[in-house]
Amino acid sequence: MSQVIDIVSLYPKDMNIYGDSGNVLTIQRRLALYGYEPRVHAYNQGCDWPERVDMILGGGGQDTGQKKIIDDFFQRADLLRSLAADGVPMLMICGLYQLFGEYFETVDGFRLDGIGVIGAYTVGQETRMIGNLTETSADFGKIIGYENHSGQTFLRDGVQPLGTVEQDGTGNNGEDHTEGARVHNVIGTYMHGSLLPKNPAIADFLIRTAVERRYGTFDPAAAGQTDAQRAALHRIDEIADRARRVAMSRPR
Repeated sequence: MSQVIDIVSLYPKDMNIYGDSGNVLTIQRRLALYGYEPRVHAYNQGCDWPERVDMILGGGGQDTGQKKIIDDFFQRADLLRSLAADGVPMLMICGLYQLFGEYFETVDGFRLDGIGVIGAYTVGQETRMIGNLTETSADFGKIIGYENHSGQTFLRDGVQPLGTVEQDGTGNNGEDHTEGARVHNVIGTYMHGSLLPKNPAIADFLIRTAVERRYGTFDPAAAGQTDAQRAALHRIDEIADRARRVAMSRPR
């Protein structure tokens, strides 16, 4: 009997820019190659929430996209906070990273309240932070991505960043050399690219956490992983390594 993992793709209609849908595809593919059965639920405004949720993936969007989803988002706020506190693994990119914080104040002074999963707030600025980016993470090593945002995000005291950056004018706010945030098993980041194809360590963290929460152990052999699937996963990791090295060599 196959072991199913239920994945929510959060607001893919309005929060999906710069290739963020690739994160969902990566999780689907890697889960399948580990021997598990991925089941993706695309959740947009007004949709029914699935009965089972093992992982949530959310992307970035323009200010207009954030405004479109905000009412529905707040209807799901208590549920999302509860799932985060319960340890459900989540990856929130850019716009949804901001809305998982306390608030986002746009450059023209419009304020969008967040749901407070992450102790952070964001303030818009005229200057964009844009370009290839490499950050250093204690848990995931070098993380490779592409940032493109004008919001400056500041973490509250005690909130763990996803990683650190060396260059001024990059990362969460261009000032304190932090990038992203981690709370419970929630990862927030400005890294597009899409992130997960070039960062299999993060993809596997999300997968392992989801599987262990649902089935107790992460055991691809018991899930029915074949030698061919194991070899295919190895080839994907080799491709990811080459893509990482190319991206790291490119100037911003």
